[in-house]
This record gives sequence, structure tokens and C-alpha cells, in this order.
Amino acid sequence: MTRPTLLVIAHGSRDPRHAATVHALTERVRTERPGLRVETAFLEFNAPSVPRVLERLAGEGADEVVALPLLLTRAFHAKTDIPSVLREARARLPRLHIRQADVLGPSPLLNATLERRLREAGVRPGDLPRTGLVLASAGSSDPEAIAVIAEIARELRHTGWCAVRPAFASALLPRTEDVVRDLRAEGVERVAVAPYVIAPGRLPDRIAAGAEAAGADVLADVLGPAPELARLLLNRFDEARMPVGASLSA
Repeated sequence: MTRPTLLVIAHGSRDPRHAATVHALTERVRTERPGLRVETAFLEFNAPSVPRVLERLAGEGADEVVALPLLLTRAFHAKTDIPSVLREARARLPRLHIRQADVLGPSPLLNATLERRLREAGVRPGDLPRTGLVLASAGSSDPEAIAVIAEIARELRHTGWCAVRPAFASALLPRTEDVVRDLRAEGVERVAVAPYVIAPGRLPDRIAAGAEAAGADVLADVLGPAPELARLLLNRFDEARMPVGASLSA
């Protein structure tokens, strides 16, 4: 019986910064838990693909894999794309036991990562009562994913910000620039934009452009390879291997 392997599945992007950030995050996960084998695969645009990595693992004698979607909400990729790829792999590789872990969000560790990036961008605790926060996500047409973003915005509002509003880079409105301008029109003194995305790419660039165009005072970085995010990946890995009914706080 070999040790289980953590397979992190990212979406992929034509932007080379995306894959570089994903690899930096998985390297941090390895550092957090020495001895755990961590592999990375992509749904599209980047190599290696999910089927290719699973075939290699099976050929090397692995018998258990936890496939972890590097996604913040349960939308199309988590509900359809990844399960389909894993079903096909199970049919082709019957000796390889493949579990699908849950998506990353929502989680207090994600909120902590957002707070880290905002601090690094210059936001101090004393700034919050006069600062409005734009929680800028990639966007989705999935109602469950939209509801999660709205709930995170409500949670963050209770941490001291004078206002917290969601914005979306695709699929639905409002856009980042619209929310920044709305907050200004309401008399909010300062506006910070926090991208609720893991890695750079086209949609995070759209968020940044909107923040700049509307004159936001602060633009935080993407979540990236933060230590809190690495711990969250390990939590989801552990949860996937726990008996049914057990839980692990994340």
C-alpha cells in the first residue's frame, strides 16, 4: 500500500503567470507537509493534463489519489468538468482509487488570505471604518457560487469595513469599476479592491484594470501561494480521506 497522493487540479491559462503561481502554491504545500507526494495537473491550456498525471501515477504503482479542485466555489468545473475527467480515469485505471476532494471555499482560511493580501497592499486595521471593500471574483452563472460570494461579503462586513460589496469579472454584473464608483458616490472615503482569485490571468487583469480605471485607493494581490491557502489545501486533502460523517474545521 503506497502513501496517498494529493493531485491539485487547476483550470489552466494561456498566461504563464497562472501556472507559475499554481506550482509555487503546490511547492508550499510540500513544504508544509514533508513526505506527502503532491502533483499538479490542469484542465486546459497547460500541461500536464489530469489524465496524463493519473496514468503516470498508476504506472508507478500508486493506489490512492485525492484529486483536489483548485477552485474557490462549486460551479461548473467542480460539478461537471472534473467529475467527468475523474470518472473516465476510474474506468481506465480500475486499480487506482481516486477520491475527489471538496473545493476550497468558503473557508476562514480564505478570508485570512484576503486579509493578508490587503495588509500587504497597505490596509491597516484603523483604516477599515472609513474604507469600502470590493470583493472581486472571477464570476459565475451558477447560483450556488454567486450565493457563496455574497455570503463572504456579508461575513467580511462584520470585521470592521464600512461597506463590502461583491463584483464580478465575467458572467454577471456589477464589474469592479462600477462598484468602486458606487461606493465613492455613497460617500465612502477610501476604497480597496480584493481579488478573490487564486492566480493571475485574464480575469484578474480585468479586475485590476477596473480598479485602476475607477481610481480605487488600494488593489490587493491575488491569493497566490499564501501559507493560509497551502494549509487549506491540506485540510481539504485530510477531509477527503476521513470517514463519512467526520469533519475537519477549515
